[in-house]
Amino acid sequence: MSKQGRLSLSSLRVPQALRPSRSIPVTPWRSQSRWKARPSTLVVLIAGLWLFGTGEALLVVAELGNGPWTVLAEGVSSRTSLSIGFATFAISLVVLALWIPLRERPGLGTIANAVVIAAALQVGVWFLPHPDPTWLKLVFVFAGVALIGLGSGLYLTTNLGPGPRDGWMTGIHHKFDIPVSRVRLGIEVTVLALGWLLGGTVGLGTVIFALLIGPSVGWGLRLMDRGVRVPTQSEPELEA
Repeated sequence: MSKQGRLSLSSLRVPQALRPSRSIPVTPWRSQSRWKARPSTLVVLIAGLWLFGTGEALLVVAELGNGPWTVLAEGVSSRTSLSIGFATFAISLVVLALWIPLRERPGLGTIANAVVIAAALQVGVWFLPHPDPTWLKLVFVFAGVALIGLGSGLYLTTNLGPGPRDGWMTGIHHKFDIPVSRVRLGIEVTVLALGWLLGGTVGLGTVIFALLIGPSVGWGLRLMDRGVRVPTQSEPELEA
């Protein structure tokens, strides 16, 4: 390749500031304890989790397919008298119980994750409009993935403990020395299949979620970046 060609390709590289982050940045609101947090940290935590749940709700009302755990919650809801929000909360409690043999340590963020995401999801399903044209459904799906990424960028940087599903994944990883990527894939494929069998919605939205949720969380973290990072090789990117 000519020198001119190499320069041309180099000029097309994405600036560092626009690339998804691969680590969790240290922020002014970062807590030093999983159970003690300043008011500003709590505000960031709740705001992030609420955005996360609202993003999940946008996927649900679009009716093009959800993320794996919401597929499961929707399936449980369709087979019981539980609302999708309460089904999400109930599943979180079950997953938290699975932490016990793994000796994982919860935090304030763990409890808030189970409560706030479920509440925001249910409120969103109640009050968000249900789009009709396919193009508008797709707008809802992309907006939902973006909100989940932004919400993750906020709540992950509070350092108040992993969510129920993330803690379960990392607990299995530490207990059995299985790579997190394999643990996550195995759990989410199983959860997706079970949710689909129960009646949860799987479709184009599910595919878009799977392809974009990693970069979306990375960009959410990039927005919070202040130049200091915490390595996260053993941590999953998000809870979905």
